[in-house]
Parts: sequence; structure tokens; C-alpha cells
Amino acid sequence: MSDPILEVSKLNKSFGPVHVLHDVDFNVYPGEVTALVGDNGAGKSTLVKCIAGIYGIDSGEIRFEGKPVVMSDPRVPTGLGIEFVYQDLALADNLDITQNMFLGREIRRFGFLADGEMERKARGALESLSVRTVSSVRQKVANLSGGQRQTVAIAKAVLWNSKVVFLDEPTAALGVAQTRQVLDLVRRLADAGLGVVLISHNMNDVLEVSDRIAALYLGRVAAEVSAKESNTTQIVELITSGRSGDLGLSAATADKPA
Repeated sequence: MSDPILEVSKLNKSFGPVHVLHDVDFNVYPGEVTALVGDNGAGKSTLVKCIAGIYGIDSGEIRFEGKPVVMSDPRVPTGLGIEFVYQDLALADNLDITQNMFLGREIRRFGFLADGEMERKARGALESLSVRTVSSVRQKVANLSGGQRQTVAIAKAVLWNSKVVFLDEPTAALGVAQTRQVLDLVRRLADAGLGVVLISHNMNDVLEVSDRIAALYLGRVAAEVSAKESNTTQIVELITSGRSGDLGLSAATADKPA
């Protein structure tokens, strides 16, 4: 097993009197898909926002490529090569694919937008991910299907030589065929050497595409398991009660209030 590219150790986060994350350990490995699962309120979003530099942490450590880092603001993880694709995708419907992929990071030459260069890079990013569902990078995003939108958002994230990509519910509200396309794309990201974090409530998707699964329960990591050695029943039990058989939190810990 390779060393983790991203390590979160003993992370704690509170909002006033509410202790949201309790000594959370979470690792992301290059070339693997790590699923982060948990019920609503388990702390998934808070953990991701701490890594993204949106929330400060109370205690604990974050390491990237073996070195301690302080995610003081969102520019820090971006500069390290950590990208986030949130559920709302943050795409502008009135712009085309190329314009969306370079929004806020436009390439300029002699003070002018380098449209041709950006178009080539956008096309290259999609081709590198073996995307065949988008016919032209000059299509308006407003005219794309849900699956195509998700594909563009993911391609936008990996355009910047990213090393770790967080995907928040990438198959939510997608049909069967579109879900298949996105899951294939998630797997290709990992096969290309990236560390991929999949946040999802769909256990079928999680078990199909993930290498390992970290289950959060009331702000604590109940367990981290191999996807190949797990099943839907076990993961659901970890999510809903913090335990599954002999695996997970102790009964006393699982019964503690958040």
C-alpha cells in the first residue's frame, strides 16, 4: 500500500457548545477511491469544509504528501492540488464549457483572452478522461444533460494538475445511463493516479466504485473498511448505529451524544 497523499489526524471541530467532529482520522490514497459515508448530520460536510479551508479546526493535524499544512483559507488546498466538486457544481449556465472550465482562471496573452489555447486545454482535459458524451467544448452549459454537467465539473477540477478530488454526491438526480458514465469517470480518475473522495448516500455506487469506505457516525469515524470485503448491510449499520457486529465504535462511545 502506498502512503496516503492526504492525512487527517485527530481532527476536532466545534461550533459553540456543539462538538461536531471528534478525533476524526481520515486518509486519502493516490490511485484509490475513498468513499466518505454517513447520515445527514454525521459531519461529512464539516470535515470536507475543514479540509477545504472554509472552516478552521480546533485541534488535530492535516498533512499533504507527508508535510503538515494549515488550511487557513480555500486558496491553500487549491494551491496544493486539492479540488472540490460540490453538489451544486458551480457552473454558469450562460457560458460554454470552455468558459466554465477557465472561469476565474482565464489564460491571457498580451492582455487578451487566449480563447484558442483555453479551448484546446478544455478539449484535452475531456479527452484525457475518455469523455465521449460531449460533442463540443463550445456548447452552452444550459444545454447539457445532468450527466454532462457533472462530467464538465469533474473535468474542470482535474484541469489544474490536481492530485486529490472530492466529489459530493456526483450521481444524485442522474438517470441510469448518466450514472454509469459518471461512475466510469470516477474510476478513471483513480486509475490515472489521483486520490478520489466520493461522498454519497448511494451504497450501490459506493460499493461498486470505491476501494475503501470510511463511515462517519455522529462526528466520529465508526470504521474504515475495504469495499471488497464489505456489503450494504454492514455499511448501513455503521452509518445508522456506529457498529456492525464486532466492527465499529464501542457501545458506550456510539451512545454518547454528539
